[in-house]
Amino acid sequence: MGCGVACGTKGGGCSSGGCSTGGCNKLNVYDWLADMELPPSMRPFDVVEVSFKGSRKGFYRNVHNLDLYKGEPIVVEVETGGYDIGRVSVKGELVKLQLKKAGVSEDDDRIKKIYRIATEADLAKWQECKELEIPTQYKARSFAIELGLDMKLSDVEYQADKRKAVFFYTAEARVDFRELIKRLAEAFKVKIEMRQISYREEAGRLGGIGSCGRTLCCSTWLTDFKQVNTGAARYQNLSLNQLKLSGQCGRLKCCLNFELDTYVEALQEFPKDDKLTIELETGRAILQKTDILRRIMLFTVIGGDSNSWISLPVQKVKELMEMNARGEKPAMLSEYANEKEVAIEEPDFKDMVGEDSITRLDRPKKKKSRNNSRGNNPRNNQNERRDTRGGDTRERKESGNPEKPKTNTPHSHNPNRQERPPQNKEDQKPRNERPPNNQNQNRPNNNRNNNPRNNQNRNNNRGGNSNAPRRNDNNPPKPPAE
Repeated sequence: MGCGVACGTKGGGCSSGGCSTGGCNKLNVYDWLADMELPPSMRPFDVVEVSFKGSRKGFYRNVHNLDLYKGEPIVVEVETGGYDIGRVSVKGELVKLQLKKAGVSEDDDRIKKIYRIATEADLAKWQECKELEIPTQYKARSFAIELGLDMKLSDVEYQADKRKAVFFYTAEARVDFRELIKRLAEAFKVKIEMRQISYREEAGRLGGIGSCGRTLCCSTWLTDFKQVNTGAARYQNLSLNQLKLSGQCGRLKCCLNFELDTYVEALQEFPKDDKLTIELETGRAILQKTDILRRIMLFTVIGGDSNSWISLPVQKVKELMEMNARGEKPAMLSEYANEKEVAIEEPDFKDMVGEDSITRLDRPKKKKSRNNSRGNNPRNNQNERRDTRGGDTRERKESGNPEKPKTNTPHSHNPNRQERPPQNKEDQKPRNERPPNNQNQNRPNNNRNNNPRNNQNRNNNRGGNSNAPRRNDNNPPKPPAE
């Protein structure tokens, strides 16, 4: 959890450690002498290292013998007048090593003094100055664009007493910013200082995450920015891709120099010829790739039976080169191949996280089988139950019983109804081949007037009203109510 007093984080957490470990401070130094007590006759060292915003640090003298703790905010003296607030980075005997590393003497008169431990009023005013930094930066950038200055304002830092503001910028060439200073002084009513920094220092001040997934080295521990060239990538057999070799600062990554000495030392064992060839009886072998750390060289045989790559140790390659120098040619290159491959030992523990597949919770979609059988359809089964209740037993296609007689439908409940005679062969012909209509006069007429059922219903109607109910002699009508 982040604390608002010791590290100043808001609403989030400390990703680098707690306040006791000092992980919040950039360029942190572990005080391995903190738990050791001084002898009674020895006075504690009075110089304290104080860290400020970004990677800026300074040394101040504890003239009032204040009891200070690491990460505690203190009020210190400033060269230009006024005061500033910083946090205790290192104290005690370890500061002597820091002074020696920075090239500062213990009795140097340029070391300023510590006024007091910061109070709540000091911290409130310091917080107000921090909140003004981003609006000031945006407005200063608009002034630089109006003046047409080829520069980039990357950061602004206010002094704790709000008397001075330092503007950090980067530029390719010299910039005349005299007019810009006048506008900034009129707008913010503070003393203006312009400080040019390099692109690597800019990345260290702003911070970020590198391609390795960790915090940038320049914002955590790296202070000495050495020159990096493309030769470091060539020695390590890296692809000369500017996008992959460049960091957030737009320059080559500083980490290219970290392992450079190891690669240079290992390359001394290899032959100096980059286009190395070995003459064989069946052809010649050409060098394709070099594994520097494993001391292996990969060759391809041209003109032989196999075109696969053959790995040879460096010592075997030197022996083959000496044979070619004496005029001898080996028969086959595979005889000198590296047979002792490094076996990868399986770990004793089980990686439970690695065993789980990313798609272990994904279920494959089941394909819907387009089954035309009517019996598997629940809707058809429901219709069959309805037909059974209503007296309609339709023939089921899946029953496989073609001899089952077909029952009458609910519309054919009249037993006097004549069945339709089977169709003639002429009726089964297409319409173009059927005889004209005058030859089909023998067909029964289904006209309503000739239907005996309709005539019987018409005779039973009373009063000629076709909509009147049918009279039943067994149930005479009731007399009307008086």
